[in-house]
Amino acid sequence: MWQEIGLELIKGIGKFFINPLFYVAICFAVLLGYVRVKRERRSFRTRILWGWTEVKRMFTDIWMYALILSLLSTGIGLTLTTDWVVTFSLISAIIVVLFMYQIGSPVISAALATCALWIGYEMNTSFSILNFEWVGDRNWIELSLPVSLLMGAAVIAEGLLIRKTGAESASPILEKSARGLTSASYLSKRLWLLPVLGIVPGSVVPDFMTYWPQFTIGNETFAFVLFPIVIGFQQKARRTLPVNLYPKLGKAVIIVGVATIGLSLIAYWLPIVAAISLALGAFARIGVWMYFAIKERQGNYAVSPQDSGVMIAGVLPESPADKMGLVIGECIRRVNGQTVTNERELYEAIQINAAHCRLEVLDHQGEVRLRQHVIYRHDHHRLGLLVVR
Repeated sequence: MWQEIGLELIKGIGKFFINPLFYVAICFAVLLGYVRVKRERRSFRTRILWGWTEVKRMFTDIWMYALILSLLSTGIGLTLTTDWVVTFSLISAIIVVLFMYQIGSPVISAALATCALWIGYEMNTSFSILNFEWVGDRNWIELSLPVSLLMGAAVIAEGLLIRKTGAESASPILEKSARGLTSASYLSKRLWLLPVLGIVPGSVVPDFMTYWPQFTIGNETFAFVLFPIVIGFQQKARRTLPVNLYPKLGKAVIIVGVATIGLSLIAYWLPIVAAISLALGAFARIGVWMYFAIKERQGNYAVSPQDSGVMIAGVLPESPADKMGLVIGECIRRVNGQTVTNERELYEAIQINAAHCRLEVLDHQGEVRLRQHVIYRHDHHRLGLLVVR
């Protein structure tokens, strides 16, 4: 019995590695890192983060969320169909390949996949991909309930990821302001890949586990499958500092996920509400992106040249500036007792006492704080500071 169940699990996990979306996501995460490093070197003559950071974090940031989603999916018994999983993966891959990460939320891909199955059923459409036969699903309304619940949870995970990692992954971009000043905006562009264990049509598990809940869509029994949920994210901070913007954005995304789940629960009594909640969740997630994008394009840059000192646009990890606790958006007023107003004066003042550097910094609250650090031979010769010129 357990050998058959174990074999079924292994087969389900194996399907994850033959899903093209898995490899597409990895390749484009590598590309994201390459493009970011080239942009940073062009603007600041150095990179801020390692070029493979996007690939590394695509996996390291998500394990807890993937585990929770898998436990909820299999524990509650949220059933999907193979046609939906294939359609969802295809739409997600298209969004990744086209760099449309503004609409890379899984609830949008899920809504489009469910809509495709509905249209396929209404138009009696079917076609073959290799050995797989795709057909529309006449039970798309019943399918909408488990999909909306699972995607609502995935959107909550998306919001938590944005809150936790959005600011630290934001890369500075030098731009010209309306007044002709060189200012900095910050682009956070990420891919996350969540391997989620789901339930699809099959028979091995129910045959041996009679206590397993028999969820039926079209009078079928179900088995396990591991499939990737790719979360694409892209948002630029300009008016607001990244450390302030992305937590607010993440909170708004979490609210969308909670609302999607809450509305979906009504579908236990009124099935069509699940499809409505999935559509509303997709539109709400697009609305969150548009609201913050429009808001950030209004007003002045949060990081732009100041007459009172040198504005910090970025800090290299593990550098002297990082160890001193300097952060983006702070203004350096004095270095080693010398008033500084531009990049040249800043580095000239550092050389006055290069072994022991003392800085007077104006923080985000407008309060002056003092920072000092012993500079060693191997430390970055510019303290690891990136400034707007």
